[in-house]
Amino acid sequence: MQLKNIATYSSRTMKLLVVHYLFIISSCYIFNFSYGRNLNPNFRVKAVNLGGWLLTEGWIKPSLFDAIPNNDFLDGTGLQFKSVTVGKYLCAELGGGNIIVANRTAASGWETFKIWRINSTIFNFRVFNKEFVGVDGSGNVVAVENKPGFSETFEIVRNSDDPSRVRIKSTNGFFLQVKTEELVTADHSGGNGGWGDDDPSVFIMKTSGRLEGEFQITNGYGPIMASQVMREHWRTFIVEEDFSFIKSNGLNAVRIPVGWWIASDPTPPKPYVGGSLNALDNAFLWARKYELKVIIDLHAAPGSQNPCEHSDNRDGTIEWGKTDDTIQQTVEVIEFLTARYAKNPSLYAVELINEPLAPEVTLDMVKKYYQAGYNAVRKHSSTAYVVMSNRLSSDPTELLTFASGLKGSVIDVHYYNLFSRIIDSSIFDNMSVQQNLEFVNTNRSAELNTVTQSNGPLTFVGEWVAEWQVRDATKEDYQMFAQAQLEVFGRATFGWAYWTLKNVNNHWSMEWMIKNGYIKL
Repeated sequence: MQLKNIATYSSRTMKLLVVHYLFIISSCYIFNFSYGRNLNPNFRVKAVNLGGWLLTEGWIKPSLFDAIPNNDFLDGTGLQFKSVTVGKYLCAELGGGNIIVANRTAASGWETFKIWRINSTIFNFRVFNKEFVGVDGSGNVVAVENKPGFSETFEIVRNSDDPSRVRIKSTNGFFLQVKTEELVTADHSGGNGGWGDDDPSVFIMKTSGRLEGEFQITNGYGPIMASQVMREHWRTFIVEEDFSFIKSNGLNAVRIPVGWWIASDPTPPKPYVGGSLNALDNAFLWARKYELKVIIDLHAAPGSQNPCEHSDNRDGTIEWGKTDDTIQQTVEVIEFLTARYAKNPSLYAVELINEPLAPEVTLDMVKKYYQAGYNAVRKHSSTAYVVMSNRLSSDPTELLTFASGLKGSVIDVHYYNLFSRIIDSSIFDNMSVQQNLEFVNTNRSAELNTVTQSNGPLTFVGEWVAEWQVRDATKEDYQMFAQAQLEVFGRATFGWAYWTLKNVNNHWSMEWMIKNGYIKL
């Protein structure tokens, strides 16, 4: 009887000890998560971005755009038109909301017309203040409408012998002509079709600025061809073997940029085409097979959060965050993605948005969205980290207090010795190899230390690259540069991600850099 009691007591004691132990472990888990510390202090993300795959960036794979008819007329391309008769440029007077004149000897913002492509030859022209060029009831050319309509639609007719010589045809059937420097009308018949310098309907066209994002490629090809081109690209650009390569070279995660329209797959709004969601599903299957973590990165938000092609901007205009609708729509995308993959063991983090630009995107806007986006992730996952990108051109510490109150939060910073919106990018132009190394070891180290706080969110160098402005650098120079960044960015408490796995520009391609011995992990 005594032995039985002792045995029973021991069994109960052991159970209590186990429960007590589990409670301690659980408490540590909650404590660590609540302050943003990594659940596994020995685990740091060593990732590569799968850029240019599910979100198009033309510079990564330019050949994608080769078969687009008139591919120098993509959405957002800036055009400048110089009258052959008066020798001056067309200009939106006061930047817009007024008449179009032809009185400028040099071309800049007011003299640049950004195109919205309807087809390969038909366009709308958007001016500096965002109005669209049109023809009023008197036949005068103006820029007063905030939305393009029939009267704001034009055809560009090019000289087959000299494509820089063009005429601009209005929907009234006539061509634009410069009657005087202060009077541009749409009432020229086109005459005999000559292209001489005595014809007031002839302009010398120059290009200023170009975007090659998802909008440009899908709208450029049109729905049928775009579907074929994009599906083939998604099928072949990143494949299972790439995940095997990533795993075998010591990486443990991928950061996958996506666009907001993926949440509407398979029938996203025009001009986007369906199929990218299936590709993302495949990525999760491969990640699970090769034991890799996945960071879903919303790289392009509705309305665009910065003026670049990687935010899928149509013409460089930032509209994201300026209405509650764009914020709510973005939250819905985050919730869709989190709900879809929350039970997949490979889901490690969700990045709410990539590189919103200050001051157009205000701190209040981004905090409002980050709180709502965070709540959307937590609705479906208590373990996925929530990554919040710093605003470009802003104080890198501005989110620290806000994010510190959110469990499992991560601050994403991007470091390139090529360009910056915080400091004067020209400082990199003439840096030597040694100066670049010192900049990484001193400046980048200090910047990372500034955003890494003991009780704050985790820190993530979500983009970096072993490319620079140094001319005639040797392989050994590149190796030292890459190694310096690996050492400094390896101190980020969440980890780092190289930009990007594949790129026609060799040093931007981690695959090429590894295979050729420039990067050693």
